[in-house]
Amino acid sequence: MIRRLWPLLLLLAAAMTVPRFSEAGPDPASAAAARFEALAADVTRADGAVFDARDDTGRTMDTAEITPVPGAYGGGYLAVYHTALADGRFHTAVATSTDLRTWTRRHDFGPGTSQPSLHADGTGGWVLAYEKDPANHIALRHYPSLGALLAGAADRAFDAPRTLSRCAEGTPDVTAVHGDTVELTGHYRADCTTDRQLRATLRGFTAWRAHPEHRLDLALLAWGTAGNIGDRSRIELMGHPLILIEGQRLRGDFGSWSAYVYDPVSGRADRLGLRTPGGSRAFANPSATLLTDPDGRPALLVSVFIPKEESAPGESGELVYWREL
Repeated sequence: MIRRLWPLLLLLAAAMTVPRFSEAGPDPASAAAARFEALAADVTRADGAVFDARDDTGRTMDTAEITPVPGAYGGGYLAVYHTALADGRFHTAVATSTDLRTWTRRHDFGPGTSQPSLHADGTGGWVLAYEKDPANHIALRHYPSLGALLAGAADRAFDAPRTLSRCAEGTPDVTAVHGDTVELTGHYRADCTTDRQLRATLRGFTAWRAHPEHRLDLALLAWGTAGNIGDRSRIELMGHPLILIEGQRLRGDFGSWSAYVYDPVSGRADRLGLRTPGGSRAFANPSATLLTDPDGRPALLVSVFIPKEESAPGESGELVYWREL
């Protein structure tokens, strides 16, 4: 009974949890959130930007997550992303770049893989997580080296059981790797109707534990997010943790996706008022990281998917841009 009532309880709580306002406008969730907004909101001020990002084979780099790898084989940056191919399924791939503009695809991880996330394990290896179908679930693979990752030669594998939804769990974001423990976030299909947030831990590539992340859901519900709450990316700015996350105002309406900056300390979220040169109005699958840009300067890099709905001419697809700090 409690589980069936939980979506209603969330909505009631959200109705009482509204953003605070000052005379100058809404108070930011935190100083770090305000700084992120100042750096990332206006794409026209970016020091570099690529719309409709594609790899060297022409594949779209949808939901790209980019990781710096200074001095790495094949270039200073890695990207994991997915593409809908002619077989009607998503394929996750990894690519390398030296300039954040041109990408060389290194490996395709196969059909039915999407929404990838990549994290170094601290010993020269890598953990890759993605959503896998059929029976949408979170899958994790470990690669002992960069070469193994680029060749798709995993030495450990785990396909997580669905424990929060009988219908779907996915959009993983690997937030930390501590020895044999992987920490990550994701979403689950609550009551098989609407995506909500989860947090999970994998120990020894054998023991999986996941639980709902209600506090994050509440922060977005306070903005009137009646549709899905999905993909997210963790970043630390000014020594403060932030989560960049997507929320859908109306379920089923791809033109109603927006990006938000959530502060896990205050428990509040700010809507990221993204402004593109053409004035696109829908933004999904946000990701962010700090890196050294191709000019050798520290920068904040953001990637976001612009759906065709509410997109300006020439701006739909994956947008990758960066702003020097």
